[in-house]
Amino acid sequence: MVESRHGLWRGAGAMLAAATILALSGAALATTQSQQRQQGRNVNQAAKQEARAGKIDCRAANQKSNSQCRQEKRDTKQEGRQQKRNIKY
Repeated sequence: MVESRHGLWRGAGAMLAAATILALSGAALATTQSQQRQQGRNVNQAAKQEARAGKIDCRAANQKSNSQCRQEKRDTKQEGRQQKRNIKY
C-alpha cells in the first residue's frame, strides 16, 4: 500500500510539472502576440499620419487633382496595412 502512495504522488508531481511548463509556454506565446499586435498598431498609425501629411502636401503644392491626391493617400494607407499583416503573420 505504501508503494502505491509513492507512485501516486510521483505521477501527480509529473502532471503538475507538465502543466506548469504548458502554462509558461502559453504565457510566452501571449506576450509575443501582444508585442506583434502593438508593433502592427504602431506601423498602422504611422502610415495614417504619413498619408495625411502626404495629402496635405499634395494639395498645398497643387501637383495633382484632389482625386489623385486622395488615391495616393489610399495607397499609402494600404501599404501600412500590408506592413502590419507582415508583422502579425
